[in-house]
Amino acid sequence: MSSGGEHYYTSSKRRDLYMLISDFIRGVSLEFETAGGVFSYKRIDPGTRLLIERALIPNEGTVLDIGCGYGAIGIAIAKLNPRLRVYMVDINREAVKLARRNAKRNGVEDRVVVLHGDLYDPVKGMKFVAIYSNPPLAAGMEVVRRIITEASQHLELGGTLQVVVRKGHETVKKLMENTFGNVKQLAAKRGYRVYLSRLEH
Repeated sequence: MSSGGEHYYTSSKRRDLYMLISDFIRGVSLEFETAGGVFSYKRIDPGTRLLIERALIPNEGTVLDIGCGYGAIGIAIAKLNPRLRVYMVDINREAVKLARRNAKRNGVEDRVVVLHGDLYDPVKGMKFVAIYSNPPLAAGMEVVRRIITEASQHLELGGTLQVVVRKGHETVKKLMENTFGNVKQLAAKRGYRVYLSRLEH
């Protein structure tokens, strides 16, 4: 989803347009309140959907959805494994408000923490068993680069970074390979790729 600037929330005319969208992915039903101007507010976008469908989900521990938008990835993962604690971060205040409401709407608010801030700033010093992201390419490659290169400081040994990308997927793959020394493709569909890197040492 989106992070790294208010870039995806610019239309003041559509701010009062709220919608309710629902979907059924990987055996769980999901319902999200969204708002005009927030990334992919009319439906769960195909990249996010692919990441949810194909993500490797740890058995237990704490995970992070970085650039969470209205919360689709983190909330889906919380519903798929009730043993996980899920942190979600976004720089956009409206997205954070929506994500908090959506955690409640989906019955996972007791295990989901939604924080406002820039990328990893709100979770300084924390380590996760998995980090998930649909990186905001609209914010520029520098933001995407930071999501990937700084992830290693926030993963437990053996933890994974899992991202979905469309444009620039070769660049993203190379960045992950260079940062972690490994990368594998979990899925490919309609131009989207889901990549996973593991922190091995």
